Amino acid sequence: MSKIPRNFKLLEELERGEKALSADSISYGLINQDDITMTDWNGTILGPPHSVHENRIYSLSITCDASYPEHPPIVKFVSKISLPCVNPEDGSVMIERFSTLANWKRSYGIETVLLELRKEMASPANKRLAQPAEGTTY
Repeated sequence: MSKIPRNFKLLEELERGEKALSADSISYGLINQDDITMTDWNGTILGPPHSVHENRIYSLSITCDASYPEHPPIVKFVSKISLPCVNPEDGSVMIERFSTLANWKRSYGIETVLLELRKEMASPANKRLAQPAEGTTY
């Protein structure tokens, strides 16, 4: 089976993000529309209902470097959040503590990462964690 080249995969992801073909609870797109390498992305996650995250919007930065999609993207929260898989110093999602990144598959993408982070926010262990003040950033 042949592998889809990096740029084709990212173009497909960009189209899904721009046409809002992903879940209503997340969004993502390129930071700079002129970025032909499609490296730097923005993402947002709407806080899951029935959790301390409800009615909050979390901003993230996503870097799909040259090793993507063979290796996971670099994901950092811009909005401050308290989650066991997020470094409290800089907002980076720690690969070893987030199974989606730790067990990365080439078939995964930005959408998968954002949806799985949202699930992590809603998990029984995390949905009641005390959070930083809304609107604070790293």
